[in-house]
Amino acid sequence: MAPLQQQLEQLITEACNYPLGSRERQKNLTKIIRLINSQLWRENTPYYEDALQQTWIYFCQNLCEGKTGQPYDRTKASVITWLNNYLKRRLQDFYITDKKQQAQTISFETNNSSTNRDRLAPVDKIQANSTSQTLLEEIKKWVQKDPQKKLSKIYLKNRPDINCQVLILRRLPPETSWKVLATEFGVSIGTLSSFYQRQCLPILREFGEMEGYL
Repeated sequence: MAPLQQQLEQLITEACNYPLGSRERQKNLTKIIRLINSQLWRENTPYYEDALQQTWIYFCQNLCEGKTGQPYDRTKASVITWLNNYLKRRLQDFYITDKKQQAQTISFETNNSSTNRDRLAPVDKIQANSTSQTLLEEIKKWVQKDPQKKLSKIYLKNRPDINCQVLILRRLPPETSWKVLATEFGVSIGTLSSFYQRQCLPILREFGEMEGYL
């Protein structure tokens, strides 16, 4: 067994020996995430960060207990292979959904003689509990407080009401769809999604790394 895999398996054993939701388990999960993060599949797609977020939630829910699927089984695959397989399946789901919604958008534009094309960037519903639910609650509190007022200051041109603080809160599980948000704010889905991917997700990821979640 490779040194990294051996280290990961030891941390997994330790993590699963602690009660669900305990600080000790969270510390071990954080160590595992830090070791695995650089080993995961990468690709340059607009929905990669959403798929990665789902993968980490799946990891927290199913590493030990199997809350939403089969628990991790080291006799079948390494934890890195296990997560990469899940991540690739989610990316495939996003790709299929993205193509379907692009086709629907084209049809809608044709029927309404629209000149602007919306590109969809959907996020599947995430059922979160236990450790992952605690993580989501901490993210929500951080976004709501916005200590440095950084999130509220980053907004769509001429639209201070459409800022990163608002969008991140609306996109946290159970997230509001891009279609609903586009209608509510009166801008295209593509504009909202692009702004969120370019300006907001990097800040959210920075927070995750700073707190040791990534």
